[in-house]
Amino acid sequence: MSPSLIALFIAAFAFGTTEFVIAGILPNVAEGLDVSIPTAGYLVSGYAIGIAIGGPLMTMATARMARKTLIMGLLTVFMIGQAACALAPDFASMLIIRAVIAVVHGAYFGVAMVVAVSLVREERRSMAVAVILAGLTVSNVIGVPIGAAIGTIWGWRATFWAMLALGVIASLALLFMLPADTATGTRPTGFIREVSVLRRQQVWTSLIVMLMLMLCQYVPYTYIAPLLHEVTGLDDAQIPWVLLMNGLGATFGVFAGGRLADWKLMPSLITLLALQALVMTAMFIVAPYPVPMIIAVTLWGALNFAIGTPIQSRILGWTADAPNLASSLIPSGFNLGIAIAAFVGASLLNNGFGYASLPVLGIAAMAVATFVAALSYAWEQRSGMKPPRRRTEELSALS
Repeated sequence: MSPSLIALFIAAFAFGTTEFVIAGILPNVAEGLDVSIPTAGYLVSGYAIGIAIGGPLMTMATARMARKTLIMGLLTVFMIGQAACALAPDFASMLIIRAVIAVVHGAYFGVAMVVAVSLVREERRSMAVAVILAGLTVSNVIGVPIGAAIGTIWGWRATFWAMLALGVIASLALLFMLPADTATGTRPTGFIREVSVLRRQQVWTSLIVMLMLMLCQYVPYTYIAPLLHEVTGLDDAQIPWVLLMNGLGATFGVFAGGRLADWKLMPSLITLLALQALVMTAMFIVAPYPVPMIIAVTLWGALNFAIGTPIQSRILGWTADAPNLASSLIPSGFNLGIAIAAFVGASLLNNGFGYASLPVLGIAAMAVATFVAALSYAWEQRSGMKPPRRRTEELSALS
């Protein structure tokens, strides 16, 4: 693996940790900011909306900037934001600060995905995507459990000071391992041309599948701590270990998904979606039983991220002639789904449904996703369409 990919991975790990760690300390944050746990769940929604809306706008606005300069600037805002979260006096302040961090999060992943793909041969693009996505999964393995443990021992504000230190490490890695840009960003292709790729069925059906995946993943994950505590009967000290198992499964899944996507993208995606529907069914059934539930949560994490890699590869492949839009569609689509999932989860809980009911929505979402993916693939096979080729000037501008 090239040093550049390693640096991009480390920064992805930092952003992933600060996004996901909130789930592990959600009850602590709710108590500290004097709000209910469902209300605190809107910190997940706010972050996701910031990525979904602000990320694409910043990505498009900074298309001409030097890539390394832009990335270093984004990490600087990230570090300032962590300090601000640690000092946040109330829930409203925390929500606004998290939304600002989320905007730079979305812009970072938009740039990082395209840069990573440009660094490898065409047949290795899915694995390059997997490396960036692995930053998110490894954050679940290492960052989230450690962040949750720090929050349990020293208080939730200490978790964000730890995120600041992580941001410093990521910034140093990018400073020394990412080469200086030889050009500014990609040459603009025109707004109409960029948006026109959304008419391709492979793009909008992939976004639908992405939304369903996020409902499956984040309706339960946002409230994983109270779910494991109240339904499964685990104590607070055990929950970080379950998050670790989920993250280990996700790390295996992301690389397995990359290999499967490079081999047979759509057949692999359809199979993985169907398997996830079965795992969600198992999670609903075994939620009151600790050992089976831990196994189910581990498999759930593995399949979530195994599915994510081929979805992203499919979008990148079918928007290769509109790189600015492609780079923003992925984090935007994922996090719009996360925002909707957190809102739906909070609405279910506020209307009297228990934590044990949350996996049911994931079952339905995976059934819809399997149907849409299968229909899209059949449509593509009948039409004989091929993905567009990436323009050589865009590749050189990103190298």
